[in-house]
Amino acid sequence: MTTVFGKIIKGELQAEKVFENERILAIKDIHPVAPVHILIMPKKEFANLQSVTSEDYPLLSEIFAVAQKLAKEFGIEKGYRLLTNNGSDSGQEVLHLHFHLIGGKRLGHIG
Repeated sequence: MTTVFGKIIKGELQAEKVFENERILAIKDIHPVAPVHILIMPKKEFANLQSVTSEDYPLLSEIFAVAQKLAKEFGIEKGYRLLTNNGSDSGQEVLHLHFHLIGGKRLGHIG
């Protein structure tokens, strides 16, 4: 793993962890766009969502369950955004699949 997230997962870089198990890590974003901005990532390395195969779909379900748990824990379960960017055209900067859990304020309309 050569991305910044890979280094965090391996313990080579520090991050403020809010959840961790053997498959998933969730950390606070260092440049939050809302009062709650958490990055949830699989420890298994995928460049982006398109890189996930059907055999890894259960891992995505687990990530969604972690997002629900963290939303409740951080008091945003009534309104939050869970998003991922896929590829450079979407603005993806770190080529390690991750989801942004964003909430804690009224979020603007998308689209």
